[in-house]
Amino acid sequence: MVQRRFLNAAVASAMTLAGLLAGAPAAAQSYLQCVPFARAESGVDIRGNARTWWAQAAGSYARGNEPRPGAVMAFAGTRGMPMGHVAVVKKIVGDREILIDHANWSPINGRRGQIERDVRVVDVSDAGDWSLVRVWYAPIGDLGLRANPVQGFIYAGGEAGGTTPAPSFKAPVWATNDWKPGNGLALVAASLGN
Repeated sequence: MVQRRFLNAAVASAMTLAGLLAGAPAAAQSYLQCVPFARAESGVDIRGNARTWWAQAAGSYARGNEPRPGAVMAFAGTRGMPMGHVAVVKKIVGDREILIDHANWSPINGRRGQIERDVRVVDVSDAGDWSLVRVWYAPIGDLGLRANPVQGFIYAGGEAGGTTPAPSFKAPVWATNDWKPGNGLALVAASLGN
């Protein structure tokens, strides 16, 4: 009897553990990632983690260190952002400031995977070459505290001066909340708790 109870408990524990492990990848995919968003918005057809986009673009897309509307900004993987990040340049504001569109950067209303449009990015590199940037982070209502390394820009039209296709990403209903940087900051802060 004791052996049977032990066996049943062991089987139940194994099944619970297997369910938790199998559910983890599904949970990670339950929100919009930056990669499919950037691919759909830019027309740059690269797959895989964001940190690999820069190397994968070599030979297929023109690359450079100059931001241009429609280009994909490829962030390097770091300790705090091991998979890297990709975003699409929306507008050039000045020599060291641009606006981007991206997904899964700031948690908004307590949710990851949100789309952010017209997000401020400032070049903080010593050389002014866009190799290090700070990005607007909604929870603090300002540029993020961390400087992020950038590998460069991938030009969607194939050439640095090529045309860029119109954005094609249709945001899911849950992501269309008319949120803009600085808009509703109190609500964002409240959703994060203490």
